[in-house]
Amino acid sequence: MADTYNLKTYKPSMQWLCSLLLSILFSMLPLTASENRITITNSITRNQTIISAGGNFALGFFTPSNSNSSYLGIWYNTISKPTIIWVANRASPIHKSLPPLFCLSEDGNLVLFGGKKVVWTTNVSASNSADAVLLDNGNLVLRHDKDGEVWHSFDQPTDTFVPEMKISSNIRTGQETRLTSWENDEDPRPGIFSIGIDPYRHQFYVWKQDKPYWRSHVYATTYSFASPLIKYDKGFSTYLSFVVEEDEVYLVSSVSTNSVRTRFTLVPDGRIQLLVWVQTAWVVLWQAPLATCDFYGYCGPFTICHKNKSYPVCTCMTGFEPKSRNEWNVGNWTGGCVRNTELRCDNGDRFLKFEGMKLPDHSVTVINKTKSVSDCELECFRNCSCTAYAYENVTYEGTKFCLNWFRELVDTTDNDTLGYNLYVRVHNSKTDDSQEHNSTHIRKGVIAVAAAIVSIGFIICSVFGYYLRRERLIRKERVKKELLGFDSMSSTSVGSQSNTELVSFSLRSVLAATGSFSVKNKLGEGGFGPVYKGSLPGNREVAVKRLSTRSSQGREEFMNELKLIAKLQHTNLVRLLGCCVEEDEQILMYEYMPNRSLDKFLFDPSKSVNLDWSKRFKIIEGIAQGLLYLHKYSRLKVIHRDLKASNVLLDQMMTPKISDFGLARIFEMNQIEDKTNRVVGTYGYMAPEYALHGRYSERSDVYSFGVLLLEIVTGKRNTGSDCMEDNLTVSEWAWEHWMNGRGLELIDPSMTDVSNPLLAVKCINVGLLCVQENMNDRPTMSEVVVMLSNETATISLPQKPPFTIHRSSNISCRYSNNEVTMSHVDPR
Repeated sequence: MADTYNLKTYKPSMQWLCSLLLSILFSMLPLTASENRITITNSITRNQTIISAGGNFALGFFTPSNSNSSYLGIWYNTISKPTIIWVANRASPIHKSLPPLFCLSEDGNLVLFGGKKVVWTTNVSASNSADAVLLDNGNLVLRHDKDGEVWHSFDQPTDTFVPEMKISSNIRTGQETRLTSWENDEDPRPGIFSIGIDPYRHQFYVWKQDKPYWRSHVYATTYSFASPLIKYDKGFSTYLSFVVEEDEVYLVSSVSTNSVRTRFTLVPDGRIQLLVWVQTAWVVLWQAPLATCDFYGYCGPFTICHKNKSYPVCTCMTGFEPKSRNEWNVGNWTGGCVRNTELRCDNGDRFLKFEGMKLPDHSVTVINKTKSVSDCELECFRNCSCTAYAYENVTYEGTKFCLNWFRELVDTTDNDTLGYNLYVRVHNSKTDDSQEHNSTHIRKGVIAVAAAIVSIGFIICSVFGYYLRRERLIRKERVKKELLGFDSMSSTSVGSQSNTELVSFSLRSVLAATGSFSVKNKLGEGGFGPVYKGSLPGNREVAVKRLSTRSSQGREEFMNELKLIAKLQHTNLVRLLGCCVEEDEQILMYEYMPNRSLDKFLFDPSKSVNLDWSKRFKIIEGIAQGLLYLHKYSRLKVIHRDLKASNVLLDQMMTPKISDFGLARIFEMNQIEDKTNRVVGTYGYMAPEYALHGRYSERSDVYSFGVLLLEIVTGKRNTGSDCMEDNLTVSEWAWEHWMNGRGLELIDPSMTDVSNPLLAVKCINVGLLCVQENMNDRPTMSEVVVMLSNETATISLPQKPPFTIHRSSNISCRYSNNEVTMSHVDPR
């Protein structure tokens, strides 16, 4: 189907009819179509929608943020966050200056106009009588009187896979139904990633352009994902089911209760995510690829990628050796391995068993049914081209199948959740591991004895070195035990799958990624230590956070951040990719945020002009959602204790992500507050009850959020700015203006596009409510989110913020570095 059509291809009568409809509809504006169908007399234009019968979905026109283009799409109608599940004209956007029209033509096709040009059509066989109905599952269906349902939007999905939708592959016709990612979060145009089914090998793939990027397990009939993140009264499960028919193989999803909204989405960076809607936000339950070994063919052929091994991540299978020793030694494993000894295709060949494996790609199911594992082995042994076999229950129906491989073994991983047994064909001389192992020890013993005879001093040095190395290993094992102690919790179990896999990087790979911590790669420095930009294999950019020897923070904060952030998954929280604990180094690796931290924009006059009001409000909402998740919706109730502008990072779309959990604390779900003798945090952001008495709670985080909200709206740093009268804090300065009826004067003058100043003033009101002295007067983050997102929400008047003892300051109105985290504060 072409993306753009010439109006001349349609009958003049149809053109006249659509023009007449357009005139009628414009004369009736404003109008919102209340029906759930498109007919010859019921079309939609800009600002009009049709709603499914149950109210679940809406169809209409939308314009992404910072875009001049309009699209026809289907979205969830009953949730607060706009979420598009289908786009008609994603490859042919309509410029906002052109009037859009979506109508039913005389020949029974749905047609989308941008001005006078046809930009999209269903292009099915003609019919004199037809209508299109939006179903309550989100499917737009075109129906002809004689032929029934002739077209479904579910047959042309975009990036989202909802219950009852199919991803399919027709073996006879070769026709495929795939998901294709958006170009980016705000651009619906087709991206470089797609997901679909290999009908012959019973797997589904994420492709990056035309190359595999991630691969599922060998075909399983049903996956069940129980939700450990969200606790419902009766719980729920999401299912993925493969269906094999004579000509078609397809994947379909379902959910155990209709009251829960779930969706699979292929995001622009190539990850497939399972999300559930929880009151005010989409929460990620499962996603892939996530860990290093999830990426397709990371280690090359005839290798094993080790999920739980720091270095080397890749090893050759027994009976194989690196194809290029030089590349292998520097950590480039993509070339893979080759056989030590070629196969003989007679009794000189044997099979080695590898347990707990993700089976390699390119398997072939043996057609004739084998009765046992020995039968399966015999099938492979008889064929000289057969390199491996597996005899497993890969359908969860109680029947085991014999799988054979006839080419290089690619994308094999150990310590897998499902854990199949793989039998690899090797030359018999390489199968006796114990014999080879013993001979190696004999050689080492001879060398050791000879070395002892040659030099007693060498032995003394060796013993001394051994004890030093042993002490270092014990220290490293102690840290590993700490990691393993929470690893079972950090993996969000979703059925038998794992949502979060903590990757342990080797120091060598970290040094290679950062250019040995090169100064040119340094992004900045905080209380924990310096942060560097790094690049992993595949040009994957990361942020590398290295504990400084001069840092007031130490192992406690390192382990605290590691334990916490590994268990947290939210759009507005920075994502931890892995860690490195080797020698004396303690390193955390995060997703890279190209726009760095919020303070770099907010308090720099040359950059603050780039933060228009829409971006600032988006940042405020995102921080509020992230903090609400920490307090209420995560598996752990978390008090951050150090929320500030420098701890809010911005991705390429200026989406805020809360970071730095080194000072955070975990609460019991019914716990209200806690107390400490060691007050930590940042001057100006700490609530008075915390700074004075060491008492912290959700409301102390709310106080920090209120300070940050006022900073975002006013563009003023909270403390130490001579830009405010009498060197007041931003909350005191905002309070004085508020009480004098000068709230509008608080808005940052660098913003020239405050189209809704009342919303900005409302944000100031909310900020002042958050910084009230009495903690019980402050709203919860749930109430804050409602006040920010609901135009009709009632907002009370704030009380005076606490009095602050000011520090002397010589900081001018010009840009300066943000305050660093303080490890200890003496009460006033």
